[in-house]
Amino acid sequence: MEEVYVLDTSIVVDARIIELVEKGEVRGKIVIPKAVIAELEHQANRNKEVGFAGFSTIRKLREYEAKGLITVVIEGERPSPLQIINAKSTGEIDALIREVAKIYNAVLVTGDKVQHEAAEAEGIKTLYLHAKEEIKERLEFEKYFEKNTMSIHIKENDFVKAKVGSPGNWKLIKLDDKLSIEDVRRISEEIIEVSKRNRNFYFEIDKEGATVIQMGEYRIVIAKPPFSDGFEITIVRPIKKLKLEDYNIDEKLLSRLEERAEGILICGPPGSGKSTFATALAEYYAKKGKIVKTMEDPRDMKVVNEITQYSKLDGSFENTKDILLLVRPDYTFYDEVRKAVDFKIYADMRMAGIGLVGVVHAKKAIDAIQRFIDKVELGIIPQIVDTVILIDKGKVSKVYYLEQVIKVPTGMTERDLARPVIEVRDFYNDKIEFEIYKFGEETVVLDLSKSRRFGKDKVLESVRRSLKRMLSYNFELERVGDKLILRADSRDIPKLFKKHKKKFEKLNKKIPIEVREL
Repeated sequence: MEEVYVLDTSIVVDARIIELVEKGEVRGKIVIPKAVIAELEHQANRNKEVGFAGFSTIRKLREYEAKGLITVVIEGERPSPLQIINAKSTGEIDALIREVAKIYNAVLVTGDKVQHEAAEAEGIKTLYLHAKEEIKERLEFEKYFEKNTMSIHIKENDFVKAKVGSPGNWKLIKLDDKLSIEDVRRISEEIIEVSKRNRNFYFEIDKEGATVIQMGEYRIVIAKPPFSDGFEITIVRPIKKLKLEDYNIDEKLLSRLEERAEGILICGPPGSGKSTFATALAEYYAKKGKIVKTMEDPRDMKVVNEITQYSKLDGSFENTKDILLLVRPDYTFYDEVRKAVDFKIYADMRMAGIGLVGVVHAKKAIDAIQRFIDKVELGIIPQIVDTVILIDKGKVSKVYYLEQVIKVPTGMTERDLARPVIEVRDFYNDKIEFEIYKFGEETVVLDLSKSRRFGKDKVLESVRRSLKRMLSYNFELERVGDKLILRADSRDIPKLFKKHKKKFEKLNKKIPIEVREL
């Protein structure tokens, strides 16, 4: 009597049943439940790659059937739409698959541990294929990677392109291969199959038209219509792994990182080497005996095993934060801080006393600080961010530190205008480069280098003296960038545009003045 095998969805998607047939370990009748077909169809209709990968496996099984190696039949009850939608939470589809195995007195082949345990509890024979630790085969896309290849860009009906070089010093090369949509789909299905069967590979995002996978050192983004205008695959990998010592950091900065810095921002434009530097710093802290964790989505920091990498818990970093507050690491690396909720979580964790290193997209170091404005209270920024490190072309380009003081902002002269001011200082020469403070309802980020270049103090005082002769009531005057902001009493404002129109226009030629009600 021939053996009968029933396949569940997991083993169809990751294609390991093909290996068993090729090795001769599975022969006879293979039953694919209609529930599996329905689940694959549901995924494919949502434009998810796992659905197409599953149908590709079934096509291969049909090819072996044509060779006389196996017999493939489709049996069982088709699930309702509601059962398909709630498959993960209710287990209804898995139950239908087990029913088919019972009817045929078959061996249930699965890669799902819960399905395996449930089947054994019901007295069903199972062939449970554990997720592998690693893969030995070379995947098709890997042939495009050479020693200095940073990323590969594949799109249907276009030539494969490779970004070759190092952060800040690379060039885009067009390779000889021009791939059809069938070629791109084949590469995509292979990636999905291998990722499903390996427990060290992660589906970070799997939505309609977009899939993000962390496969070892590779970060893979698969995009297709309707999300994109064509089927494309982007595969990125780090060129080399650096240690903190490789950055030639001087003793002054190293001392601050070890002893004082607990709210660190690592910033830079895309591809500048931010995550590479963050990885080096994380491993440096770990070697110093610190407990280090990461918060990543996707998890693409290549850190040593002793550093645990966390992703979103139940779809939210808010939940991850709650766990980390219980774990209490010495340092948490937050890669990347980009949405409003990320800045709030960063602030919450810092205020709870956890050392935090955030990775932020920003072309300038001051831009990284400005991204916190309006997302958290201005007054707590110096408490949650004390050190800002700009990475440019793989090197430390700029370092700031923040302090909050009570003073009259630069450019103002009257004592009663004193207020809390955040001073952003160059780490190496202690020179104040920016002041951040509230002026009325607005937040001012004053670039002091610009102020000096335009001779701000003399112009400001000259305009102030002229306005005192025109206005009857108190007013405030402040330079913001290359213009002045005048806040005047509502009774005085009409005078500037009627009675003193010519004088005021003359002042505006000297420097633009924006008038607002005090």
